Amino acid sequence: MIPFLVLVISAALLRTLGAFGLHPLGNWILCLRGGLAAMFLLTASAHWGKRRRDLIAMVPRAFPRPDVMVSVTGVLEVAGAVGLLVPTTATPAAGCLAALMVALFPANVRAAREKLTIGGRPATALPLRTVLQVAYIGALIVAGSFQAGIPWASAVALSSR
Repeated sequence: MIPFLVLVISAALLRTLGAFGLHPLGNWILCLRGGLAAMFLLTASAHWGKRRRDLIAMVPRAFPRPDVMVSVTGVLEVAGAVGLLVPTTATPAAGCLAALMVALFPANVRAAREKLTIGGRPATALPLRTVLQVAYIGALIVAGSFQAGIPWASAVALSSR
């Protein structure tokens, strides 16, 4: 739940700065990308911190070297967060992060079903985790589907003139 709060609060704070005259942040898509980047940097930090053992325990048994899997996914989250902040890479970064969220969902299912803990707290219950996952993927789709606040369909129409 903390990552969700980081996403919402970060995006809202960035948008507030835009409302107070920081013009690049006057675009809500850019603020959403910033909120998502903050969220992914937070979740990536767990891949090397105190919660690392808990994340390793979440990896389904079918995968070899869960420690390497956790490190790789952490690197991918950092790369995706940075990619969201660069206009030319924001769309592919959002798509890759959405795919990563889908690929990592089985680990969340395992954590919920086996009542694993993360940082000493029970893993998020599966119904709530599913709703959060859908919200994150939806936010990524929105953040990656717009360039500078112009829908892709409009951008394509403008470029064909």
